[in-house]
Amino acid sequence: MSTHHDVSRLSERTVPSPRVATPAGGGRDPLPGTPRWQRRFTALVVLGDLATVALLTAGAVLVGLTGLEAADRARIGSGLIAAGLLAVALPVSRAWDGRVLGTGSTEFVRLGRAVVLADVALALGGLALMVDSSREWVFLLVPGTGVALLGVRFALRKALHLQRGRGRGLAPVLAVGEEACVADLIRRTRRDPYFGWRVTGVCTPTGTGTGGGHVVDGVPVLGDLDAVTGLARDGGHRVVAICRSPGWGPARLHRLAWDLEGSATELAVDPGLMEIAGPRMHITPVDGMPLLRLAEPRFSGASKIVKYIADRAVAALLMLVVGPLFLVLAAAVKLGDGGPVFFRQERVGTHGRTFGMLKFRSMCVDAEARLASLANDHGDGPLFKMRRDPRVTRVGAFLRKYSLDELPQLLNVLGGSMSLVGPRPPLPREVATYAADARRRLLVKPGMTGLWQVSGRSSLTWEESVRLDLRYVENWTPALDLLILWKTVGAVLRSRGAY
Repeated sequence: MSTHHDVSRLSERTVPSPRVATPAGGGRDPLPGTPRWQRRFTALVVLGDLATVALLTAGAVLVGLTGLEAADRARIGSGLIAAGLLAVALPVSRAWDGRVLGTGSTEFVRLGRAVVLADVALALGGLALMVDSSREWVFLLVPGTGVALLGVRFALRKALHLQRGRGRGLAPVLAVGEEACVADLIRRTRRDPYFGWRVTGVCTPTGTGTGGGHVVDGVPVLGDLDAVTGLARDGGHRVVAICRSPGWGPARLHRLAWDLEGSATELAVDPGLMEIAGPRMHITPVDGMPLLRLAEPRFSGASKIVKYIADRAVAALLMLVVGPLFLVLAAAVKLGDGGPVFFRQERVGTHGRTFGMLKFRSMCVDAEARLASLANDHGDGPLFKMRRDPRVTRVGAFLRKYSLDELPQLLNVLGGSMSLVGPRPPLPREVATYAADARRRLLVKPGMTGLWQVSGRSSLTWEESVRLDLRYVENWTPALDLLILWKTVGAVLRSRGAY
């Protein structure tokens, strides 16, 4: 690979070098080395963890939560040992690894692993030494400390996300690959700034961008595939993201990985597969060659039973909580124009079975009759979407803004035709146009909320909606349901993409 020739050729093109992301703490991010904002954030996490452990341990001892005799040496000793075990378990479980802090679920998984490790070690030690005072630490105070640590981590993450939303604390990324794949990565990082990436440079097989120009979605093209190594080491990028490209094979990827050893640049590779992750992915070596094995998705067994019970239990609880609001909204719809309170529409559920989905009526009474005249001018694939639909009533506009019109679907969940979380419930006319990939959405129950709800709602294109639903179907876990439910609260309150 002729690096010097590549760099000189780039200089002749006079393409401006990418700007390096400003760290959250201010100032330019010096290369090489760990970014200043990352060092500061890691230090905050470490100090927050240790301070939380120390404060809760001291508080438990001082207020006598560890026993009636606060000065009991055995109980105080158990507390000190518990604090020490937590302080050791956190780094051992790599819960302070700067690469996972602030993004994704790995940070919280490692935090939970550290708490469990410390708790088990304390329990075994107390059992072996017959120390009765260790019980309240094992069963109450150590798990409570773990919850407190989770809260502190979550608060620090939100503070980091606030900075990233303002364009600070982002890692500059060099995206390499075909123009379409690179453009897709650029759009994804812009939609999800909290991940912490900002594409600042692009390398394509031809060295050109959209229409033969020098940019891809506003990001400058810095060279072709031969220029990647030089740019990766000298261009001020923290991450080199390799997307699909016909000119990039395993040998070239190995050389780039070797060339980046010892630098501060991270290498990320798109495997070029469908969006499958989590427990379905397994790596199996065959004579030293790693193979990525994909297990068949399972929608039965213990997980399905847990989802079945959780759906009905949570739906029943929500109906009790929002009962008064339910009555107020029903009265508002009725008084709005005197029409019926509920709108019942046929939707398609699991394996193509139809059911009647309930909603608070948000449109005029003759909305269905007026649909044909509007559908000719609006729509996105099989979907009909209109930002200022003239059929929506004044009360209906408010209900839609905050997704309150969907509250009656709790009755569908209680009846078993819907789930709290799942793909968007489609209309029969939409299903009639489905290709084979879109039909996989029907393998699970449709949901009141889902990835489509927390990723843009009505502002999504048809292709994006299908992709998100398929990602949910392919990667479903109870943990994913909990994450979506949590994000739904914020999406609804911000009324993002609702109309």
